Amino acid sequence: MPHRPFVPYPAKVLRTPAAEVDAITDDIRALWDEMIEAMDAMPGVGLAAPQLGVPLRVCVVDASDKRGQAVRMANPTILHASVELRAHDEASPNLPGVSAGLERPRAVTIRYLNEAGVYDRQDFVGLWATSVQHQIDHLNGKMYFDRLSRTKRDMLLKKARKLNG
Repeated sequence: MPHRPFVPYPAKVLRTPAAEVDAITDDIRALWDEMIEAMDAMPGVGLAAPQLGVPLRVCVVDASDKRGQAVRMANPTILHASVELRAHDEASPNLPGVSAGLERPRAVTIRYLNEAGVYDRQDFVGLWATSVQHQIDHLNGKMYFDRLSRTKRDMLLKKARKLNG
């Protein structure tokens, strides 16, 4: 089944904090499946529900070398972030054709509602940590370029407008 399309920036759903999930239902499980399909098709290492126009605090992350290792999360929150930073070039299918180098904590501990509907806690390191932080930004109504200086952000958005009409 094809996934719903990526919502183009600056859609309101991308700039609005997503709603908490009360329980893990079959609809949430189906959404996770659709999100993994969309993430793998990009290909990407994570996806948040608002990117597909769904205003819920649901995301998936898979930074494994081989696919099929996706972690499904609802209501993720960062409990701890390392002081040590890691640089990575970040992008989004919601604003195609552009990317920016960012530094984020190299490791994070995340608390989230898992597939069984139970709160879990997991440590993520490296690209996994970068991706989960990027997804949590989406759930909070933020885009990766919001972390850039005003000048760099303006340049990136101008370039994106040129590329995407």
